Amino acid sequence: MQRITATGAALALSFALALPLSAQEKGAQDKQAPAMPPEMKAMMEAWEKASTPGPQHKQLAEHFAGTWTTRQTMWMDPSAPPMNETGKAVSTAIMGGRHIRMDFSSQWMGQPFEGVALTSYDNVRGKYVGHWIDSMSTGHFLAEGDYDPATKTYTFRGEMPDPMKAGKTIAVREVIRIVDADHHVMEWYENHDGKERKSMVIEYARAK
Repeated sequence: MQRITATGAALALSFALALPLSAQEKGAQDKQAPAMPPEMKAMMEAWEKASTPGPQHKQLAEHFAGTWTTRQTMWMDPSAPPMNETGKAVSTAIMGGRHIRMDFSSQWMGQPFEGVALTSYDNVRGKYVGHWIDSMSTGHFLAEGDYDPATKTYTFRGEMPDPMKAGKTIAVREVIRIVDADHHVMEWYENHDGKERKSMVIEYARAK
């Protein structure tokens, strides 16, 4: 009986000691955090707006995500017949849907060819942006553009170095037309000496 009484007293004491601690903890939790400085709050809101995927990112995924068979038509010389190739493109929404990555594989003049493209919508710029690298160049092609819902067309503009003229660049206009959910067409135009000409067309068909 004495042992039970002692044990009970110890439990009662532990419970009594715990009550003030719990009250302190609850009080600490109930205390309101210090107000965030206006500059910090504005910065956090701006970053949240800049980083949050929106309808443009959803649209990019709807238009481009998937596996595609491709047919390329290329003009090295406008006066000569074009070259034709086929290939494959696999496009995936990455980083929470913020970007579309395309892995492209084909042939170029009898040699294996591969390229990687990133397409995004930059919330801060209010522009669509594109980035391309491939196995036949050490350079990067960068472009930005807009989307016309009336014609379902993306138009990107950028510049690439001219390998034939050191220090010179070639103005590029890239047009991507959405035909339907399973087809889109990319047209590539280059400006040489003030004259724009089409140098490539790639037709994409969703693989079944």
